[in-house]
Amino acid sequence: MITVLAGGVGAARFLQGLVKEVPPQDLTIIVNTGDDLELFGLHISPDIDIVLYHLAGLADEARGWGIAGDTFQTVEALARFGYPTWFRLGDRDLATCIHRSNLLSEGSTLSEATAHLARAFDIQARILPMSNEYVPTKVETEDGLIDFQRFMVERGAKDHVRRIHFHGIHDAQPAPGVLNAIAEANAVVIAPSNPLVSIGPILAVSGVVDALKEARARIAAVSPIVGGAAIKGPAANMLRDLGYEASAAIIAKLYADFLDVLVIDNVDAALAPEIRALRLLAGRQGLDVVITDTIMKTVEVKVALARTVLAALDIRP
Repeated sequence: MITVLAGGVGAARFLQGLVKEVPPQDLTIIVNTGDDLELFGLHISPDIDIVLYHLAGLADEARGWGIAGDTFQTVEALARFGYPTWFRLGDRDLATCIHRSNLLSEGSTLSEATAHLARAFDIQARILPMSNEYVPTKVETEDGLIDFQRFMVERGAKDHVRRIHFHGIHDAQPAPGVLNAIAEANAVVIAPSNPLVSIGPILAVSGVVDALKEARARIAAVSPIVGGAAIKGPAANMLRDLGYEASAAIIAKLYADFLDVLVIDNVDAALAPEIRALRLLAGRQGLDVVITDTIMKTVEVKVALARTVLAALDIRP
């Protein structure tokens, strides 16, 4: 079994390549739910839905979110009644959120609702929310504390970030199966996702970091930072705002407690010695670095990247 920690578009694109290299039923995906929000009376799980749509072959690849060819008549009509329209959900995307919300209102957990949606989209991989509790990420800016989606979507991630809060995380428990998926995996992969607001919330859930430290499997991460910039999203700016360098090396440092392999892009090859030295400085086994093309513009690159990560973890499909 292979377990992937995932959040956002980069993770979903990586997963598209991975399911072509390994049987989907052998894959467990633990997804960030810090991006979740409640809007229009609905529970919206953007990262879960991004994964669902990409694996189902329905995603709008150009935007990275939503369903290809979707229309927006419902959200446009809601504007007449004074509802906010900054978070644009397509009509078919709304159907997913309505069904999830109905399942939750009938007593299903988020895990159960997610499994139901995955079956409806004919996805064989196991998709787990990081927690069944509602733990929305909030961003502290010069204007105060802002819900993550307002920071990201409504305000275009233009605010300077002073601090990131995972609201309610101290009381949240990992969803059923999350810790076992890490403990029993033959390989663990941290997808190329924002380390602060996509992977960070997963790591903040009780027991997850300890499970990674104790995992029998080797653990690899794919850097979402290439040449000092994020391929998509505000990761690089957020890192700089919080006093970190925006480079592939910082990914290794953030995950250093449990990481065995870091996959970086060709343009960052010069950083390899610095990254390999991280564990040597701590008196532990060196950190492996794999250099390859990580910019997933085509299906072929997605598959090649997945194959490279699996090989680095000694997994032979």
